[in-house]
Amino acid sequence: MLLRTISSLLVITLVSGTLLAFEVTAVIKKVDPDKGFLIVNANDKERTVRVDKDAKILDENGKILADGLKSKELKEGVVVSLTIEREGNEPLIKVIQLGKKNLNPLPQSSIGKTSFGFKPLTELAEKYQGEDGGLYGSGKNEPPDSLRSASAKETYIIRPLNTDGNPSKAGKIVLVSISMSNATQEFSMFKKIADSDEEKSSKLTIVDCAQGGQAMAQWAPPQAKAWEEAERRLINAKVTPKQVQIAWIKLANVAPMGNLLEHGKKLQSDTLTVIKNAKARYPNLRIVYLSSRIYGGYATSKLNPEPYAYESAFAARWLIQEQFPVNSKTELKVTELPLLLWGPYLWADGINPRKSDSLIWERKDFTADGTHPSDSGRRKVAEQLLKFFKTNPQTKSWFLKD
Repeated sequence: MLLRTISSLLVITLVSGTLLAFEVTAVIKKVDPDKGFLIVNANDKERTVRVDKDAKILDENGKILADGLKSKELKEGVVVSLTIEREGNEPLIKVIQLGKKNLNPLPQSSIGKTSFGFKPLTELAEKYQGEDGGLYGSGKNEPPDSLRSASAKETYIIRPLNTDGNPSKAGKIVLVSISMSNATQEFSMFKKIADSDEEKSSKLTIVDCAQGGQAMAQWAPPQAKAWEEAERRLINAKVTPKQVQIAWIKLANVAPMGNLLEHGKKLQSDTLTVIKNAKARYPNLRIVYLSSRIYGGYATSKLNPEPYAYESAFAARWLIQEQFPVNSKTELKVTELPLLLWGPYLWADGINPRKSDSLIWERKDFTADGTHPSDSGRRKVAEQLLKFFKTNPQTKSWFLKD
């Protein structure tokens, strides 16, 4: 049976923008765990929907069913709540939970919370679940001397390369993005405004490799299809993997669960695997800039609401701190991995302005699902990226014209 369009599965009302993720109540008609799909009845119509291989299968209380799609609880006639996200032109089930939820739509003005009361990591003075503040820890938002020195060293090596990865005045410096749907929406707008910026170096090629439905867990397998698509995009941009020297990774996993240590450590582990994969595919990758998520307080699904959006910053910081030997902040481990540093920090507490730049996140900055950015939200992230790369003491040496 052919997969139908997402619009035919909807049981909620769109209030604005393009729907990229949503929840739907359905009745199971058939489960095929081997082929990875469900046949369900939703909104009085029978549909066949593909299930992501990393989908979470939950009981009524939100606990994971150990047997996944083969769980005996998933049988004909059972009511389930599905969290669905677009991947390309088809729907993909990310979460299956037993039972029915209240999916009646709310007016846009009443969806979500305009503030969660968390302090941005850049302003955090008191500990949050045992974690101190500052992007680099100990209340500091600038890298320690050892990281600063390593950054200067790696940046000095970044130069135009030919297609074989050798220095060439006629070559290119390639910056790529690696992440999920939010990131590709944001980075594609960043690429658009950066490419039109007269100060940007003509030697720099920006390639958006982030993809819808492809969070860290989906990028983690070395032969994941996300890497194949990234390769195709590099080819379309007329550059090669050996010319990639800088990457931006926005950390996220689909429908995180548990406390900070549980979901945060998984996100850290998945992202580290992605970085190792990236280095294997892009041998000249020198520096990876990390960003955590934007505000998640308006989310209407389990894709990545608060506090998970806020807490993703700690996974990024742990990755950066892991570059130091135990009990040392004065020297770095010897490693084959690219250097990890903070890119722009994007989270703000809803409508409460950040002290550093007055950044806020309003409901209008998101599409109907409250998770994916609208045009105004995309532009906010794009402008944060552009400002970072143009003004950072290290990045501006390769981002801007000589």
